[in-house]
Amino acid sequence: MTRTAKTSGDHRDWVKKVEDICEANALQLTPLRRQVLELISRAKAPLGAYAVIDQLSQSRAKSVAPPTAYRALDFLVDHGFVVKIASTNAYAPCDHLGHHHHGMLLICNRCGRADEIENPKLDAVLAETAARIGFRPQRQVVEIEGLCGACGEAVAAPQALPNG
Repeated sequence: MTRTAKTSGDHRDWVKKVEDICEANALQLTPLRRQVLELISRAKAPLGAYAVIDQLSQSRAKSVAPPTAYRALDFLVDHGFVVKIASTNAYAPCDHLGHHHHGMLLICNRCGRADEIENPKLDAVLAETAARIGFRPQRQVVEIEGLCGACGEAVAAPQALPNG
């Protein structure tokens, strides 16, 4: 499950796992790619590319060009370290490291939290449905918008009336 706003321990452990996978597979985790990875893993909600560019530019003496940031983001998405949320064009860390998968993203409309859930049964149903009509999927993105548990509870909780 992908959850943003990792604690500092989770953040370091997750980045270390990414580094280990890169080393084991001879993938080059350049300083810029690592910096983008850190920014995304520390964010409280998925980050858009221009938020990444702004934060990178603030931390460097020279501004970062959009194509440079997009190349770093593409690398992280292509290798399964970061999930791209298509509906918002934002990026979140992936906790299912080490394999490519088709997840389902649950996106909170209130706080922006994105949770990624794997469901092999759902994947099988989608693949079978596509195959029945001769369709060959190349990429699968399932996004569901709603309220996360915390926001759902906050909305459902009765509001205190002001004294008067």
